[in-house]
Amino acid sequence: MMRYPRNLQGYGPNPPDAQWPGGAHIAVQFVLNYEEGGENNILHGDAASEAFLVDVIGAVPWPGKRHWNVESMYEYGARAGFWRLHRLFTGLKLPVTVYGVATALQRSPEQVKAMLDADWEIASHGLKWIDYRDYDIEHEREDLHAAIKLHAEVTGARPTGWYCGRTSVNTVDLASEEGGFTYVSDTYDDDLPYYREHFGSPQLIIPYSLATNDMRFTTASGFANGEEYFQLLKDTFDVLYAEGEAGAPKMMSLGLHCRLVGMPGRFAGLKRFVEYIMEKDKVWIAKRIDIAQHWLQAHPYVKPEIVPSELALDDFTQLFGNVFEHSEWVAERAHKREMGPAHDTATGLHALMSQVFRAATSAERLAVLIAHPDLAGKLAAAKRLTSESESEQASAGLDALTDAERTSFGKMNAAYVEKFGFPFIIAVRDNTKAQIMAAFEKRLANDRDTEFATACRQVERIAELRIRQILGG
Repeated sequence: MMRYPRNLQGYGPNPPDAQWPGGAHIAVQFVLNYEEGGENNILHGDAASEAFLVDVIGAVPWPGKRHWNVESMYEYGARAGFWRLHRLFTGLKLPVTVYGVATALQRSPEQVKAMLDADWEIASHGLKWIDYRDYDIEHEREDLHAAIKLHAEVTGARPTGWYCGRTSVNTVDLASEEGGFTYVSDTYDDDLPYYREHFGSPQLIIPYSLATNDMRFTTASGFANGEEYFQLLKDTFDVLYAEGEAGAPKMMSLGLHCRLVGMPGRFAGLKRFVEYIMEKDKVWIAKRIDIAQHWLQAHPYVKPEIVPSELALDDFTQLFGNVFEHSEWVAERAHKREMGPAHDTATGLHALMSQVFRAATSAERLAVLIAHPDLAGKLAAAKRLTSESESEQASAGLDALTDAERTSFGKMNAAYVEKFGFPFIIAVRDNTKAQIMAAFEKRLANDRDTEFATACRQVERIAELRIRQILGG
């Protein structure tokens, strides 16, 4: 078994209706990342200075040294930028979610009081604003629990939202495993919330976005000024708003940093955007915890009855072994291939099993064709069809032929097998009795190579319909 853990499927072509409150076309979240005082610094016990998301071109960590300029830029965020943003949002009475680094919050009592007084949500942004990519899982787990403990001491309540940001491959699993987070946001993979299972337990994920994050003021391909920032935010909002008007509401996350968009020239772009969306109808501006609670109520988790990629071989072949008529080997080989969430849909599983069928030898594929019964033939008359074939033939009325129709089918079956060496195969659920008769006559004129390819495509189509019947989609 090879299992591919990444989920490239998501909601696919049919995302759910978010059902935002008031019939809103879009849910907008302002997320203030509070990191000042929690960044890498030898004063904090770190090995080097911070170099991430600062206005120092080409900044690199200084091992064993403090970087006075970088420290000063972080301090600007706490001393000036925070209060500029606080005045904007409290003045307009707009809800905000704070991603608070626990050690940064501990060092900023005035700012924390202002957050609490404004009824802002304070989610956890980890213990320190450091990179966990090289951390072993146990040390990262220790930091996560320490972050929750310190957060509760500083704010008076444990966090119910989590976003680390500088993650390892274990971060989301660890946050889910802890069990106390209403939502986790360390993903960037959707415009809507969704559930992610970890050891059988669902965790609500509220995806975040770096495309609309003010961090791009400090990246090479980012924003040069507040006007560029405003335009990107406006364009993002307009596209999502239009999708919501068309019946597919989404959400938009804006990531903010006190030391970045808190700067006056950049702040002007944010202010313009806030004023722009406040002129629109049907916009729900919400905290992320509000989004989470809404989703849990409007879209409670429903565990799929069948998850193909999680089935043991015996269970898998029992369910899908006759998708290709009397050819369990197709299911067995599919199960041994790379499988993941993309194959847990009818479309995905059919694609995988069809790949196995196409990769088989000509002799193996011929054996699959030969395994199919004649239409309205002797096996049908003797009630010896598989349950799948019996149901399919009955769906087109082939179990209730007149004597003349039965004679006609018998003659064409005999002529077809004599010419091609395998039975006539067609996805009867796609056709009426008359259409099947017409296709029979037309395909008898094909050469063998053409008809072999046609029959194989029909086998794949029959398999697709059978898979959809099993999975219910």
